[in-house]
Amino acid sequence: MLRHDVTVIVGAGGMGEAIARRGGAGRRILLADLDRAHAAAVAERLEGDGFGAVAEAVDVCEAPSIDALAARAQELGPVRSVVVTSGVSPSGSDARVILATNLIGVGRVIETFGDVIAPGGAGVVICSMAADFAPPIDEEVGRALALAPVDELPRVIERAGLHELTPGDAYRVSKRGIRARTAAASLAWARRGARLNSLSPGHTITRMGRHEESGAQGERIRALLDLSAAGRAGTATEIADAAAFLLSEQASYVTGTDLLVDGGAVAAQRWATR
Repeated sequence: MLRHDVTVIVGAGGMGEAIARRGGAGRRILLADLDRAHAAAVAERLEGDGFGAVAEAVDVCEAPSIDALAARAQELGPVRSVVVTSGVSPSGSDARVILATNLIGVGRVIETFGDVIAPGGAGVVICSMAADFAPPIDEEVGRALALAPVDELPRVIERAGLHELTPGDAYRVSKRGIRARTAAASLAWARRGARLNSLSPGHTITRMGRHEESGAQGERIRALLDLSAAGRAGTATEIADAAAFLLSEQASYVTGTDLLVDGGAVAAQRWATR
C-alpha cells in the first residue's frame, strides 16, 4: 500500500484546521491538540470532506507527550510538513504558563520534530506580530532564548526574571523568543535537508482572536487595526495561504526567516505619522 506523506498540525484550532485544508490534500494529516476530543472533531470534519486525517492528544509542556506524537507521525509515513500553531494568549494566563507553553513547549516541538522531519520537508511555526512589540531584554538573554538547550530555558527565564513580566509582555517576549529560536533551529533542520520558518500573523479572526478582542487587549487591538494599511483583521484562510507558500517548493530558497502577515500593522505602528 502506498504510504502517503504526513503533515503534522500541532494545535487544532481555527488556524490549524485552515492550514490542514489548504495543504493537506493527498497527505495523511495528523492533528494534535491538548484537547483530543476537539482534534478528533476537526479530523472527522476533514475526513467528511475527503481528507485523510487522524487525531492525537499532545501536551507541548510534556516531553514524553511530544516524543509520542513524533513516533506516531513516523508510523503514518514520511513526515514531510510540520506546522505548530499551539500557544496560549495573555488573557487568563500568567507569565509562567505563557512562557512554558509558547517558548519552552513550542521550542521542544521544534527540536523533537527536527530529528524526524524527512529530507525535503519543511516546518512552519506560527508566531505573532506581537514579537515586534516585545519590551527590550538583555542581549545575552535573547541569545540564550534562541540557542540554549530547551531543558535549560526554565533557568534562563528564572535568572532573567521573565516570569515576573505582565501577561501581555510575557506573551510578546515568548513570541520574540520563539521567532529567534525557530531561526536558530533552521540550521539543525538544514542538516536533514529540511527548511524551517516562522510566520507572524497580525490579529486574525479565530476563536482565540475573538477572545482577545473581548479582553484587556481589545482596545489596543482595535486601535492597531484602524491604523494598519488593511484596516481589518486577517482570516485564518489568509494565514493558511501564507503557510502553504512556506511549506511549498516555491519557497525552496526560504529558510531561517519570519514571514510577517499582518495587513501592514507593524509598519503602521513604526512609520505612520499623524
